Amino acid sequence: MAVMQLSVLLGNVPGTLSRLTNILDREDITAKALLAASAAENSTVRMVVNDPERAATVLESFRFDYEITPVLAAEVPLHPGGMNAILNPLAKADINVLYLYTTINRIGKETIVILGVDNIEVAREALRQNWIHLIEDEIYSL
Repeated sequence: MAVMQLSVLLGNVPGTLSRLTNILDREDITAKALLAASAAENSTVRMVVNDPERAATVLESFRFDYEITPVLAAEVPLHPGGMNAILNPLAKADINVLYLYTTINRIGKETIVILGVDNIEVAREALRQNWIHLIEDEIYSL
């Protein structure tokens, strides 16, 4: 099962990210992973939270522009070249990595990366065939 990510479009104005996280905090929705990327007029905040469905309801009630998309969460092997253990199989499978970012917490010692890819099913299979541990529902309770 894919991990569900919220992507929120925010105006590129001081305090908008803080407003978003404060609203979610008040509803006991916590970010497990967060990426904020700014463009000229807008910022896109990608996040994995403990309860994506409830977060979507909250975002809708506050009229945020958002979407929910499936992403992969994978443990980066804890050795030199660990990131390439993930990226190389994806490249060989002709998967385009659109973005990646890390979680705030870990399950063990390994870093967990969130991967936005152009073909999630092929990417999942390529990673599994290369013994990459994919994190699924347990990400919501980190």
